[in-house]
Amino acid sequence: MATVLVVEDERDIREVLRRFLERSGHAVLTAATGAEGLRLIDTCHVDLLLLDLGLPDIDGTDILREVVGNLPVIVLTARSDTRDRIAGLQEGADDYVVKPFSPTEVVLRVRAVLARGGSVGAENGRSFGDGALRIDRERRVATWGGSELELTSTEWDLLTALAGTPGRVFTRSELVNRVRGDELGMYERTIDSHVKNLRRKLGPDGPRVVSTVVGVGYRFGLGPDA
Repeated sequence: MATVLVVEDERDIREVLRRFLERSGHAVLTAATGAEGLRLIDTCHVDLLLLDLGLPDIDGTDILREVVGNLPVIVLTARSDTRDRIAGLQEGADDYVVKPFSPTEVVLRVRAVLARGGSVGAENGRSFGDGALRIDRERRVATWGGSELELTSTEWDLLTALAGTPGRVFTRSELVNRVRGDELGMYERTIDSHVKNLRRKLGPDGPRVVSTVVGVGYRFGLGPDA
């Protein structure tokens, strides 16, 4: 699972991209301004940036110049002139998508850029809480305090979804979508039972690792290790 940051001032586009990217298995961060996007890049683990050039506060090209070389970037823009596309690529963008676009096409372009850069592989083995929790997605193994956790498929999907974006609050409906997609018969309150079982397997620290946000849902309470 790669973490994709979408910096886009149009809320509808932001949310569509978030839904499609999450359905394809990515963790997603979003920002409506350039300043917020830069803050997230500085404070969170990001594998790829989807960047709108026409932001309200900072020219997207300036952000592109700042992050190029450190982060793969796919530019999103309404500037369809060929000269603008060439300029964006010359500034270091890995790909360029002109609005209006198909969200499915963007997902495929994200996959292609990540495959070229190998960023997904870096996500296979991550640790949290000073090594207390380790998640190896490639081997599908999670360890807590050095001992392997015996997780069901749903518990694994729940843990990796939450850990993909530490600190972010997920609603129950979001977690249902991440864990079982549109599968019929799984309801929002079913998530509570899976969280309860996951916490039990994590022991006394379970409620700290998967914390409840009253009236909203859950969030992952451990910070990622450097």
